[in-house]
Amino acid sequence: MLEDIKRTFGEVFGWVKTILPLGRKTSKIIFLLSLILLVAYFYYCCFTPLLILFFIYVLLAIFVAFFFRDPLRNTKFASNEIACPADGKILSIKTEDDPNVLVIRIFLSVFNVHIQRATMDGEVEDTLYTKGSFAFANNPDANKNERNLIRIKNGGKFAHVEQITGAIARRIECWVKKGEKVKAGQKIGVIYFGSQVAVYLPKDKVIITAKEGQSVQGALSVLGLWKD
Repeated sequence: MLEDIKRTFGEVFGWVKTILPLGRKTSKIIFLLSLILLVAYFYYCCFTPLLILFFIYVLLAIFVAFFFRDPLRNTKFASNEIACPADGKILSIKTEDDPNVLVIRIFLSVFNVHIQRATMDGEVEDTLYTKGSFAFANNPDANKNERNLIRIKNGGKFAHVEQITGAIARRIECWVKKGEKVKAGQKIGVIYFGSQVAVYLPKDKVIITAKEGQSVQGALSVLGLWKD
């Protein structure tokens, strides 16, 4: 029975061990502020609004920690598989400006893991940061938002990953640079608090197995297959 309890506890709270450093630091600061509010609550003779603020700050600290979780994912992808770069829901699968390039857009809610991962084994050809607007990430105009394109190539194949900000925190981190070798599923960056990730693929070289509206997970789900 004790082992069952430990296993259940690990399944429910195991994510706490995976929190990114920034998440740990931010949640600790917020939690410290909540303790100050609790002390003030008792100092000012149980002034109710301070107690309400205390609980709000505690919940905020937990949320921030949960948002910055970094679950361990060591999936081994086959050479013909295209790895999903992000957790979320597929908004669209279609060609856009270039009829030869297929674009898969994934919406990340604030409850999704926000780390991005490489789509294939290859090399970072380049990264391109572009300033833009800050529409909500599930808005059709989000493709005009501030974004960072990570170009990943392997021979004549490419599977670029674009990090797109949302309307809240508006911050992108890219963890790879030009010339760096990457493996499918490898962590390459993070976007904060609600965002979108786009994948660019050569239309004539892929068979897409994912569907619009499908929930996917980075470094776990497969978006499609490379044609022989």
